[in-house]
Amino acid sequence: MILYNITYNIDKEIETDWTGWMKIVHIPKIMASGFFSSVRMYKLLNIEDAGSTYSIQFMSDSLEKVQEFLEQSAQLLAQEHNHRYKDKHIAFRTVLQEVEL
Repeated sequence: MILYNITYNIDKEIETDWTGWMKIVHIPKIMASGFFSSVRMYKLLNIEDAGSTYSIQFMSDSLEKVQEFLEQSAQLLAQEHNHRYKDKHIAFRTVLQEVEL
């Protein structure tokens, strides 16, 4: 299993709008791309920061699907997010492979 993770630090003043938009618009668009089988959203609780930090984790059954998503869809979706929230967030992305225990 491959996990595509996006971690966001969001200004507290836009947090309610951002979480609503992510749940109703942005995450459904990513899932509609067909590259991911499931998604989870977490809020970090132990961070003392000016903003709120969220981790959104998209699961895929192959690295190839994640790479296709990154090549075909990710840039446009990130631009849409950046346009809406301009200087009110920081984001970084990681791709992880599950290790069997």
